[in-house]
Amino acid sequence: MHTVVARLACDELTARALAAALDETLDPDDTVCAAFADDNGRWQMAVYFRDAPDEAAVRALVGLASGEAAAAALSFTPLAETDWVAQSLAGLAPVRAGRFVVHGSHDRNDRARVPMNALAIEIEAALAFGTGHHGTTRGCLLALEALAKRHRFRNVLDIGTGSGVLAIAAAKRLHVKAVGSDIDWLAVAAARDNARLNGVAPYVTAVHAVGARVRKVTQRGPYDLIFANILLSPLTRLAVPIRRLAAPHARVVLSGLLPAHANAALAIYRAQNLTLERCILLEGWVTLILKRGR
Repeated sequence: MHTVVARLACDELTARALAAALDETLDPDDTVCAAFADDNGRWQMAVYFRDAPDEAAVRALVGLASGEAAAAALSFTPLAETDWVAQSLAGLAPVRAGRFVVHGSHDRNDRARVPMNALAIEIEAALAFGTGHHGTTRGCLLALEALAKRHRFRNVLDIGTGSGVLAIAAAKRLHVKAVGSDIDWLAVAAARDNARLNGVAPYVTAVHAVGARVRKVTQRGPYDLIFANILLSPLTRLAVPIRRLAAPHARVVLSGLLPAHANAALAIYRAQNLTLERCILLEGWVTLILKRGR
């Protein structure tokens, strides 16, 4: 399959006006209209067509909106279909976080570069969040490594599991079962695939769940280690359910927080008898390690 793009080099006013006019006229399910300046500051209007367009009809529309000269200057170019997910992953180098080395399945050679004493996690993230490259994921992996050196855990929950990287890491490092829940079916499917890819499918259960009160999550509790790498707003809503799911003296690792949000999260979870044990600041993101009291 090919996408076809129609382009017109012009001034900013014409580009914006023409993109707006075509956006209102063409089918939004089949086209995307844009006006932008390139790296050299030259403006152009572009229309991306999912299927090959009727070029004469498109030129007629451009002529009505911007004149015959613009219609004549319009160019049509086919673009080969591109696997953007594969291309984006191809540029990502393996990530080290403590003993964990997270690498992509796009580059099988990464396996050979993993040190003997490291725990390799191979991730095909696709549309699910979590390749280890983001500061929040790395912060959670570092928290897991630090906690594993001092405590024994038997039951792990990863809320908002995404690619499943944290649940997989817990299963590999702790040799225990882990539940990974996510609101997105695509993420659940990705987590299951990644668990199989890493040989921990018997230990990792990926479930579709909206929130943390669903039976698939609650029936496996209480948990002595809980991860929630999401954002402040859902973390706020999950404070009470997380406390109910946490065993006495459990550790709760929260991330997806900007430094400005950390105090708000701490205040909310402190009210649930969860106190700060450690804070990890990495790449502009905060990861909090909390401990539940009795």
